[in-house]
Parts: sequence; structure tokens; C-alpha cells
Amino acid sequence: MRRQYSAAGLAEHELAHDPMTQFGRWFAEAEAAGVHEPNAMVLSTADAAGRPSSRTVLLKGYDGRGFVFYTNYGSRKGTELAANPYASLLFPWHPVARQVIVTGSVERVGRDETAAYFRTRPHGSRLGAWASEQSRVVASRRLLEQRYAELADRYPEGEGVPVPPFWGGFRVHPEAVEFWQGRQNRLHDRLRYRADPTAPTGWAIERLCP
Repeated sequence: MRRQYSAAGLAEHELAHDPMTQFGRWFAEAEAAGVHEPNAMVLSTADAAGRPSSRTVLLKGYDGRGFVFYTNYGSRKGTELAANPYASLLFPWHPVARQVIVTGSVERVGRDETAAYFRTRPHGSRLGAWASEQSRVVASRRLLEQRYAELADRYPEGEGVPVPPFWGGFRVHPEAVEFWQGRQNRLHDRLRYRADPTAPTGWAIERLCP
């Protein structure tokens, strides 16, 4: 199974001065191209012993400070980030032969920011955050649905649902961001921003061999 990539390349002079602006450009282009859920990203974390794990999560915001997602703090990713606060993000935009790879340190977002986002979630998703002890063993699907039904009775549609104290956001502060463009003959373009306080923009740009 092999596909020949024929998209136009990515040159250094085409890049924005900083990775977040460049990410915004590519994100908009992926959305315009009809990429399904362009905010879906593979989040990789590691425990205190260095054993990695990965899963797909949804990007819920980005700005000059970094990339934000939300989860149960007691989940596997939450406990691993508590022990080892570094992560990698991968945006696999296959239909446009592009990837963005982010590595950096991670910290929790403030509770005010978490609460503001939680209020934008659909009612059912807010109940789901309470019902699921994420990553823990559950005896059956029936038990999970029973928890949800009890919460639905307690907080009917239209009634406010409090933010779970065990649930909130993480922000990945990028230390390196790689933009990968597929090219013919596997001579892909890989341009990486690397945090560099001596650079005029705070970022050094490097081309990597494919």
C-alpha cells in the first residue's frame, strides 16, 4: 500500500514568522479542503518510567500560549501528565498529505478557563464528564448508562451542570513544531520551528531530511 504524493511543496520563505500563525494557516486550509475533524489530534504521553501511550483527542483552542484539550484528570493521560508533564501532538491531515507534529511541556489551564469551556459543551457531554470515571475498569455498559440516567434525573435539560472537580484542561506549550508536506518519491518537506531565545522571532527554522 503506497501512495504517490503530488501536492505542492513547502518552502522556507512561505512560512510565517512563528509556528502558531503557520498552524492557523494550515488548519484553515485543512478545514476548507474538507478534512474530517481537522482538530482531531493524536496525543502521546509517557508515565514516570517512560512507557508511552497514545490516543486521539480534540483540540479545543490554540493561541500564542499553546494548544488546549480537556479531559478527566484521573484518566491515563491525566495521571501520566501529572507524573511527566511533557507531550507530543500529531495532526494527521491525510487528505491533504500534511502532518503537524508538536512537542512541548504541559500544564493545567486555570479553572475559570475550564469552566468557561465546560459551559459551551452540549448538556449530554457535561453529564458524560460526570458519569465516566475515564480509563477505569467498569463492570458493564449497563452500569455506565445507569450512572448517566441518574445524572440526567438530577440535572434535567436546561439546568446548569457544575464543572467536575476532577475534570479540566491542559495546555501544551510548544517547544518544537514540525510542518510535514508529502512530496513525490518520498522526498517530503519537513520544516521545524524550534524555540530559540537568541532568534529574532524566538524561533529557529530548520529543514529536516525526510
